[in-house]
Amino acid sequence: MLALLRHLGVDFTLEDGMRVSLEAGSIRSKEAHYDLVRTMRASVLVLGPLLARFGEAAVSLPGGCAIGQRPVDQHLKGLEALGAKVNIENGYIVAQADRLKGAEVVFDLVTVTGTENIMLAACLAEGQTVIRNAAMEPEVVDLASCLSKMGADIEGAGSDTIVVSGVESLAGCEHSVMPDRIEAGTFAVASAVSSGDVIIDGISVDLISSTLSLLEESGAEVQAGDNQVRIFAPRKLFSVNVETAPYPHFPTDMQAQLMALNTVSEGVGEITENIFENRFMHVQEMRRLGANIAVEGNKAIVRGVEALEGAQVMATDLRASAGLVIAGLVAKGETTVNRIYHLDRGYERIEEKLSKLGARIKRVVA
Repeated sequence: MLALLRHLGVDFTLEDGMRVSLEAGSIRSKEAHYDLVRTMRASVLVLGPLLARFGEAAVSLPGGCAIGQRPVDQHLKGLEALGAKVNIENGYIVAQADRLKGAEVVFDLVTVTGTENIMLAACLAEGQTVIRNAAMEPEVVDLASCLSKMGADIEGAGSDTIVVSGVESLAGCEHSVMPDRIEAGTFAVASAVSSGDVIIDGISVDLISSTLSLLEESGAEVQAGDNQVRIFAPRKLFSVNVETAPYPHFPTDMQAQLMALNTVSEGVGEITENIFENRFMHVQEMRRLGANIAVEGNKAIVRGVEALEGAQVMATDLRASAGLVIAGLVAKGETTVNRIYHLDRGYERIEEKLSKLGARIKRVVA
């Protein structure tokens, strides 16, 4: 993302402790190239701000994990409602508008990045924008909080209706990004499945409540503290049924991790994937470790086995990578997870953190 922003003309300094200072006073490009956008879907979020500020933008259609159809049609529909002319030309989203004007935007389906893109664009639009069927994820609330510090007028973030009253300009601010609830949930599952005892610091229990509820159902112990949570578990867990849905329900980004838990738990667990139609690609890789998983449409039926056995596996996407790492933690023998560039997009030095918790894990440069 920083490389993309540098290309657009943003000056930044990456400081100690993952603190970044950015200055966007001299944007020199309104085009986000394919090479910069293809590896990270969130790159499409430069579209709304560029269009709102400069009246034009050209952004390559985004890439990211191949977990199913992830169209940007809701983004384009929202921008067109705000008065933009939008075309797809040679693999790029090309948008133009003299000045965006507030309007009612009704999403056909819940979209996190779509909600964020329209919210970003609407900040500088003329008049009031009402976003209906908006995503309610905490990340949307966090973005709204940051924008409000910059001078934006946003109400309703965290509900299914967000109202943005356009302002003339935004100013700088200082903002601490919210904790990564998926990373926290991943460590929580890793602790439970390995009979561990882990305290996760800096996370509100509310952010990962759906994951913690399932862990408690599986037999793990969960103790909530002040901005922290402790997870410890007995030797044997029970399988749980999982159904993914938009926030505040169980997130699709935790599905592979819970599947890893079910593979070595007692009983049969049914996992229903309601968000992405191609998010069971890790099933075949978990089978290589000895997992007993049958797929029927959007359901995976997982029968727990006594133990997994280490093997060579391939990461197919970001969260599949995390699921395979968790499975490798409890498998007998050595497991090698290949194509970990997926993993690095969502976890900062995960092998170092797991090593500090007692895992025997290392990064190998091929």
